Amino acid sequence: MQYSRPMHPQEEAVHRTLSQTLLAGRLPPGAQLVEMRLADIFGVSRERVRKVLHRLGHERLLDVVPNRGCFVSSPTLAQAREIYEARRVIEGGVAASLAGRLTEAQLAALAAHERAEHDALHAGDRALSIRLSGEFHILLASFTASPFVMRELQELVSRTSMLVAFFEPAASSECAFDEHEEITRALRSGDPGRAFKAMHVHLSLIETRLKPRPTAPADTPIEQEIQRAWMQAQKAQATPSRPAGKASQRAP
Repeated sequence: MQYSRPMHPQEEAVHRTLSQTLLAGRLPPGAQLVEMRLADIFGVSRERVRKVLHRLGHERLLDVVPNRGCFVSSPTLAQAREIYEARRVIEGGVAASLAGRLTEAQLAALAAHERAEHDALHAGDRALSIRLSGEFHILLASFTASPFVMRELQELVSRTSMLVAFFEPAASSECAFDEHEEITRALRSGDPGRAFKAMHVHLSLIETRLKPRPTAPADTPIEQEIQRAWMQAQKAQATPSRPAGKASQRAP
């Protein structure tokens, strides 16, 4: 789902790290994220952390429980069946309606997105691959110019992101990328039936690839995983000309 409220650059950095960690499946379902501990890890105020957690809840990566806190989403395979059935109904129609009707600019946008998916896949960036995979479907929905279709797809795609993170083997990302290419070929062909079938097959194959897998050991502190991810993010952003001077100081 889209999140329209503006965020401070520090909040964006925290959100990016947490969402990547969640989508990589490195935090066990049901684990609680505590504001104070996260504020210490990221060196920001609890208010900034709270805003990020709210956004992650809006994106269905966390379950926000009033008066209890924020928890890593705990999707089930039973929920997956319901969600993917709904997606097949909606997205099959979306694909059929777009076949042969995309503009050159829209086709160019699809091609650019597929290049980004390809790069993420071959870089081994699991979290980015999952996010881009979902955004492929949102991009198609945007081509319908229907606010209703966009709202429904944003909701359904956001709910499936954690399903894929928890239940789909990492090696399956390449399969999903190949299936996206087939959907694009079908759209280019101008054949609504072929486009409908390509989308339907793709979503059905994702569903069949979802398998239960062991979660992270319960005795592994989730803060350790988050701290590691944050340190890696800071290291990746650091450059010789711009050292991370006061990055560890708590922000207002």
